Amino acid sequence: MTDLDHLTQSLARNLKRWRNERGFTLDGLAARAGVSRGMIIQIEQARTNPSVGTTVKLADALGVSITTLLDYDQEPKVRLVPQEQAVRMWSTEAGSSTVLLAGTQIPGPLELWSWRLMPGEGSDSDPHRQGTVELLHVTAGELTLVVDGEDYKIPAGTSATYEADTVHAYRNDGGEPVEMTMVVAVPPAR
Repeated sequence: MTDLDHLTQSLARNLKRWRNERGFTLDGLAARAGVSRGMIIQIEQARTNPSVGTTVKLADALGVSITTLLDYDQEPKVRLVPQEQAVRMWSTEAGSSTVLLAGTQIPGPLELWSWRLMPGEGSDSDPHRQGTVELLHVTAGELTLVVDGEDYKIPAGTSATYEADTVHAYRNDGGEPVEMTMVVAVPPAR
């Protein structure tokens, strides 16, 4: 089984589990997440690999982290995630990528990401649930962070924190790769 097959199977199993645990019908989750009922059915039947944006919308609607949707185990006090077990969520042929390094569910979803954006590339994000906060630290290059239509230049060595419940994006307008680490803190579902 390939990594993609494992990811597809884990997402199918866990999406159905969390949807049922939350008491959401297919239509209810579709409305809450802004994702079609048909897409949710395809995901739960492991017939498709949704985009990162769709996965984030579903996780937000369920009030769980992406890590929880991708693989659910009862976690010991210390959970090590070897590099080869980190989940690549998005990549381009030019070499841009995002990797979910680790995450936890208590008290609300908390995720640790590694990003690499090649020159001229970027990634747009829909608003997350109200109260979601992102923290990032740029380790190489200069990131252009766009929050609610305003550009912020973040050079290597600089950190930023912002509310992510509005439209936001990450761009590399420079000539060298941008590398950053990001934490996403989502408030617990009510």
